[in-house]
Amino acid sequence: MKKVLLIILALSVSNFALAQFLLKGKVTDKNGSPLVGVSVTQKGTALGANTDANGNYSFNCSSTTATIVFSYIGYFSKEIILNGQKILNVSLEENTSSLSEVEVVGSRNLKRTVTDSPVPVDLIPVSKIANATGMVDINTILQYAAPSFNANKQSGSDGADHIEPATLRGMGPDQTLVLINGKRRHQSSLVNLYGTRGRGNTGTDMNAIPSSSIERIEILRDGASAQYGSDAIAGVINIVLKQSVDKFEANFTAGANTTGYGSSLDAGSAKLLTKVWDGQQYNGNANYGFKIGTKGGFFNITGDIDHKDKTARPNYTSLYPDNYRVEFGDASYTNYSAMINSRIPLQKDAEVYFFGGFNQRKGDAFAWTRDPESERNVIEIYPNGFNPHIGSDISDYSASGGLRTKILGWNSDFNLTYGKNRFEYDVNHSLNASLETASPTSFQAGGFALGQFNLSADFSKLLESALGGNGINIAWGLEYRNEHYNIFAGNEDSWKQYGPVIFSIDNSTTPPDTTFRPGGAQGFPGFQPKDVVSQTRNSVGGYIDTEFDLTKTWMVAAAVRLENYSDFGSTTNFKIASRYSILPNVNIRGSFSSGFRAPSLPQVAFSSTFTNVAAGKIVDQVIAPNHSDLAFKVGIPRLKEETSLNASLGFTAKPLNNLSLTVDGYWVQVKDRIVLTGLFGSDDDVIGSVLQEMNVGAAQFFTNAVDTHTKGLDIIAVYTASWGANNLNTTITANINDMKVDNIHTTPTLAGKEDIYFGPREKAFLLASAPFYKVNLSFDYGLKNFSAFLRFNQFSKVSLANWNDETDKYTPRLTTDISVGYRLSKHVNVTVGGNNIFDVYPSHHDPALTESGGMWDAVQMGFSGAYFFGRIGFDL
Repeated sequence: MKKVLLIILALSVSNFALAQFLLKGKVTDKNGSPLVGVSVTQKGTALGANTDANGNYSFNCSSTTATIVFSYIGYFSKEIILNGQKILNVSLEENTSSLSEVEVVGSRNLKRTVTDSPVPVDLIPVSKIANATGMVDINTILQYAAPSFNANKQSGSDGADHIEPATLRGMGPDQTLVLINGKRRHQSSLVNLYGTRGRGNTGTDMNAIPSSSIERIEILRDGASAQYGSDAIAGVINIVLKQSVDKFEANFTAGANTTGYGSSLDAGSAKLLTKVWDGQQYNGNANYGFKIGTKGGFFNITGDIDHKDKTARPNYTSLYPDNYRVEFGDASYTNYSAMINSRIPLQKDAEVYFFGGFNQRKGDAFAWTRDPESERNVIEIYPNGFNPHIGSDISDYSASGGLRTKILGWNSDFNLTYGKNRFEYDVNHSLNASLETASPTSFQAGGFALGQFNLSADFSKLLESALGGNGINIAWGLEYRNEHYNIFAGNEDSWKQYGPVIFSIDNSTTPPDTTFRPGGAQGFPGFQPKDVVSQTRNSVGGYIDTEFDLTKTWMVAAAVRLENYSDFGSTTNFKIASRYSILPNVNIRGSFSSGFRAPSLPQVAFSSTFTNVAAGKIVDQVIAPNHSDLAFKVGIPRLKEETSLNASLGFTAKPLNNLSLTVDGYWVQVKDRIVLTGLFGSDDDVIGSVLQEMNVGAAQFFTNAVDTHTKGLDIIAVYTASWGANNLNTTITANINDMKVDNIHTTPTLAGKEDIYFGPREKAFLLASAPFYKVNLSFDYGLKNFSAFLRFNQFSKVSLANWNDETDKYTPRLTTDISVGYRLSKHVNVTVGGNNIFDVYPSHHDPALTESGGMWDAVQMGFSGAYFFGRIGFDL
């Protein structure tokens, strides 16, 4: 029987191979110059290739009557139906109606491509990755697609459970600038505080943007403050929205985590976790584009719904009896989002454009357990203790519109962008212990919001006849920005201390030891009226950005930018970059730049007050705003900008038509990084008297305190080999990253208190922002209507300081992702697969000592275990 099956299989493969033929050709522009990197695909299949340095392409085509699609940034796409030919040469027409269409992040030269950029730029095909992996949120997609991007889901970290922090090259979450269609995206209103990476930092909630609305993501892995302004210390992420027309796409994904069988869960003769299915996820999205006019106008709209249940990864009490969290795992959420992208040509050299979107997310996350006998519990309400849940209601919306035209030969772009993020907390399955049996069990705890308004004018011109016909590109622009941040209070019962209320008195001590009940909602005490703040600032800036093609093989780019902020003053930054072609297919590239990051308004104005009882007296524990009287009296200076120097050197090579390699080394020095200090108590020998005077039991502050430098290496290699009747694409991406803390600056008043100001634990968390190395090896194979994907993800070890000031070591781990897909018809495609299919976890540690209170901190691949999914897609 096996022989018969093998014969049938062999005949089937042979017949299919005979049905295929090699289609080849050349793609040029209207002047006959070859176009590099044009996507050439057989419509409705995974078959295709990209043009090489000479504009040539070749791939195995399955039908002599197939429709071949040619698409290239900045040119009109073209579809041609074969009529038996095996050589197909094509000329593409430049899309002159879209004046920004060919601009790639990192350059304002409309003729510059990723392949000849002087700095490293990654292009991430989001839809392709989502289809192959079942991943639907941007952070997760980039975590495994981009070598130096890192994001981990948190647990027990308050707001960070709902908006996870993400980093590039191990920098802070707020040291990477995010753009949409080349325009600045507003940041989240959340500042990370407890139990999370990037504490003391803000960031951008990229998961508020539906991945189904994205054509591609461009990642500039280089400092770019001189070109784009604040936040671009680590690099720039530019999200390019879809522009397709007359095409309907819909995708439905369902998946779940299953866990309990991985070898990393072994604990003697038992398993740390029992086998379970949870974390069920359901995602549905649809995209359609309407054609407007006949000159490239369009209106593209996307709708997306994503729901995910919690995962439960309880502590293994047989091994770790001290259990502070009965409930531990990923938060649940329901996410609704919509995004539109449009362009309307007015005439040959003018167009208006508009894009924007809305996102609404409701989440629910586990907090730490309250024991039955604790003063934090009211036994009449919760006889067995309780596990508070921290809920979120996050709304995020943005709108950007403008006019592109030509003025005296200058490409001109006038833009207005507004975005706002609002984060509101609710606390459930909780209580206010100081109300005792009268306490409610649900609370509205207040929250915060951040809005950003940008007005910009950008101009660029290519002087093609300059430098002997090689050309000079000149760009310049002006920008005005207004930001507003506010905190709004929760209901009184979410924050108030209705006491003092005595819980117990121990008469065995002298004097007797009295324990009081705490006030406020357990899990997350609400924001108080004294925390309410409304803060605004303005900034203006201007830049000049130039590129000189000195010869056919050597180009130099230079930029300078001046900005002035209403709260800390002016800053000037520069950048110089160059690319030199030493061989036709080998380029050397490098850059050197200065950069800055303005303190975010949440860092400047954040205020939080927990009211406690100490020695029978009600006192406050606070995170004091930077401009507060308390900060001034203890000598905390006003926040100023972080500054940086960034250098990179690397090369790109294409030794074979089917092999490309990029290697880029980098060095980043950051001074005056803004951090959240440790807790200074009222018993402090230096500032304790000031705290007592202001009725504060303990206080923390945001301050410019830390200098770091980071060295690293990014490697990307792509190889396409003939395999059977089709091509096998193999990709290796690797990042090596090493950060060191150079100095910790206290204020003169607090000199010698570095261990409180920014202690060993905080230092360890900062240094663990990225693993020392991360390597991804992926294989992507297509065979007519069949496709297969296999990826290996290697994470280096991670070291964190635990609550005993010892080191928890998370040893290196390897995870495996796999999927198979099949196109059922011209319009229907299905994919099934799994991520982390061998159920690998980080090394487990005593949850009584970890930051998260679980057996794992948020490192490496996280603590969700294996995930399996099915996905069906429709395109009409």
